[in-house]
Amino acid sequence: MSLGDRITILTDWMETAERIVVFTGAGISTDSGLPDYRGPDGVWTRRDKGLPMHQEHDWTDSDPNIAHYATTELQTIGKLDFIVSQNIDNLHLKAGIDPERIAELHGNLAFERCARCERTYPKGERDGCECNGRLKSSVVGFGDALPIADITAAFDHAEACDLMIVIGSSLVVTPAADVPLAAKGAGAKLVIINRGETPLDDFTDLQFDESIAEVWPQAIELLKQRLA
Repeated sequence: MSLGDRITILTDWMETAERIVVFTGAGISTDSGLPDYRGPDGVWTRRDKGLPMHQEHDWTDSDPNIAHYATTELQTIGKLDFIVSQNIDNLHLKAGIDPERIAELHGNLAFERCARCERTYPKGERDGCECNGRLKSSVVGFGDALPIADITAAFDHAEACDLMIVIGSSLVVTPAADVPLAAKGAGAKLVIINRGETPLDDFTDLQFDESIAEVWPQAIELLKQRLA
């Protein structure tokens, strides 16, 4: 099936869906100059091939790209229920996503989290939490538990949605990667836009191996035209 035909199908599904959840991984931010991990030129891919690592990048200087803004457009036209993101780069919020509509499962470099109550604050805004708890980086380290409120919201929205769209994730890191599977198990259509294979490829209803920039902005623009 051609790319154009698949974009049309994706647009059809977004137009009729009542609850759309978008799940994003590092691949959505590569056009902002940030490396992904398991893509064709990802951090772990290069390591496994014995290639030099990417040059260090100051993530705080990165700006949202066309795919982030396309996701925000989905919110603007009233078709986005929720975002579940594995990314810590703050680019969805920079692009204008409502903080109440996103679960950042691995934290956010721009925020600190209370070790006691999990409330978050912009980095450097306070010395301690209102509950007198200690503030630390909200970024989740390897082996650390995911924030309870975020992972709970992620699964709640996934299980209630009728269309789950995965963008730029290899769906390898769990429990985050279990979120799209939960949506599929609850009856939602599953769409994956990702360069490279994922463990959920056999469960998808529609799949794109093209670059995100070739697919997602075009689908959103077509949807906007239909709803205008």
